Amino acid sequence: MNQLLSITKLSALRDFLEVVERGSLRAAARQLGTAQPTISRNIRELERKLDLELFERSATGTQLTELGKVFYGRVKGVQAELQRAHDELEQLRGNGQGSVRVALSSVAQITLLPGAMAAFRKRYPKVKLEIIDGMFARIESELRNGVIDCYVGPVPQQISSDFRVEKLFDSSHVIVGRKNHPLARARSLSDLAEAEWASIVISGSVGSDLAALFAHHGLPVPQPAVKVHSALSMMLVVFQSDLLMLVPLSWVQSPLWTDTLVPIPIDEIAPAPAICMVRRSALPLTPAAEHFCDMMRRGASHLDLPTGKPAPRRSTKKS
Repeated sequence: MNQLLSITKLSALRDFLEVVERGSLRAAARQLGTAQPTISRNIRELERKLDLELFERSATGTQLTELGKVFYGRVKGVQAELQRAHDELEQLRGNGQGSVRVALSSVAQITLLPGAMAAFRKRYPKVKLEIIDGMFARIESELRNGVIDCYVGPVPQQISSDFRVEKLFDSSHVIVGRKNHPLARARSLSDLAEAEWASIVISGSVGSDLAALFAHHGLPVPQPAVKVHSALSMMLVVFQSDLLMLVPLSWVQSPLWTDTLVPIPIDEIAPAPAICMVRRSALPLTPAAEHFCDMMRRGASHLDLPTGKPAPRRSTKKS
């Protein structure tokens, strides 16, 4: 960062970010209230000092070059750190302002968010909390460059040392259907071999957990009849049909759906990846972001883990 600041002005970096995010010099000038030639001059000076072209220019606007995309990611990180430094100073002075940006998987949202958000808002009522619905693969770059403060959800088995991973709780899957489903009394996975299935699309993978479960028990892998992209779509599809779906158990334990979805009590075990908190290793969070993480930890420590039939075992996957 020091080397970057030694070769240019912060105003040039600001102009660069605006051109990227607005799509053109004209739109950036309008947003900043600055003359377009000034922004153009700052960008060309930045390119001269870096000795590379950041943009491909055309009559329809500007697009980043491949090297420009790399530079954008780094400058976005610089912007995030400057904003984080400002927020931290304000919070340490007792003003309690700023923002916290977190990414949560659906399990983390349903299981931990309600309690964490209530406690967070009580402590930091003036801090803006932004919650992104997403899995690790989709938000990894923003987490790395500091645009996102932390992520809570399942993580890949191999993860960069840029991140610090903290397991919050183990998870499990359960097969669900609508109330009074004709297969509601099934006790074995083989009893569901002829069922029709819905599957949720996560990070480009469709039904991989369902396929792994059937394959592990030597049964034909079902081909989902319906693919959905959100928990809400899943609920609506399953609620209004005879489709079955493999979902995290916390989904059906939520008050949102306890009167809608019914677990199918098969004997086979369906483990799921552990739910972890991920943050950058090198840099601290602001007090407000740290407090949000503490509230997520506290919620995880108070979880009432599943009981009854089926009695899901905790996953042995390493985070």
